[in-house]
Amino acid sequence: MRVVPWRLDDFERALTSASDNTRAAYGRDLRGFVEWAGRGGHAGPDTVDRLVLRRYLAFLSTSRAARTTVARKASALRRYFGWLARTGAIAADPSRSLSAPRGDSRLPRVLRTDEITTLLDDPPAVVDHDTDAIRLRDDAVLELLYGSGLRVGELCGLEVDSVEVAGASVVVWGKGGKQRRVPVTPAARDAVVGWLARGRAELAGPAAGGAMFVNRRGGRLTPRDVRRLLDRRAPQPTHPHALRHTFATHLLDGGADLRSVQELLGHADLATTQIYTHVSVQRLRRVYDDTHPRA
Repeated sequence: MRVVPWRLDDFERALTSASDNTRAAYGRDLRGFVEWAGRGGHAGPDTVDRLVLRRYLAFLSTSRAARTTVARKASALRRYFGWLARTGAIAADPSRSLSAPRGDSRLPRVLRTDEITTLLDDPPAVVDHDTDAIRLRDDAVLELLYGSGLRVGELCGLEVDSVEVAGASVVVWGKGGKQRRVPVTPAARDAVVGWLARGRAELAGPAAGGAMFVNRRGGRLTPRDVRRLLDRRAPQPTHPHALRHTFATHLLDGGADLRSVQELLGHADLATTQIYTHVSVQRLRRVYDDTHPRA
């Protein structure tokens, strides 16, 4: 009997509207499923039915995978099997109406003012041993992440000419290949100018190409490099995305309207941006409770 191939590489190439990070995540999730299914005797997607998919999600849950992880993997399966059905590779989509645990609804962490000051102005003593080039790069990276609210993938994808010094803005390629222009703070602009003028040439190797930010190996800076950078600079464990959360929350706290914040963040859906209104109200409530005489 002919076995229908999994065609994972073809599926990833078909995700033309997805970011590189999303395609890579789907690929990892689906390869994990294929490995699990193979152990159960499933040689191709045509042998997978709804019960198999439900057993896989149950296996993930009993393996103590986080609810967000299970939900993401279920999303990858739905998109993959839907694509197989649309292209005629399988007769029916077994993932239709496949449910998974809802992801955690935890609010994003917002950095305190003293944490921002430590990151941007007063890093720990270990940073004193960095070369001037590394310090210039790290300053520029952090100023842009907080000052312009960039995703870490967007920052790593910047080219040397992405920041327009005269216009005090940065041109960003976001999810789905969408371009947007975001203002930069004077501190971020000065940090980028200093890095390009006095630091980049010292670190950049042939593999860097036109990348704005490069790592210690001379290639383009990666999201993992940024996480390591933050591990050294932050007073407590901090994910790069926390700077984006803080950027959005501080704008709302300062009176920015939700539509403007949506544009700055590059969110396709306003509902995605609305989570920051909850964060902002929560912060304001704490201030009110701590300071109002009759609270």
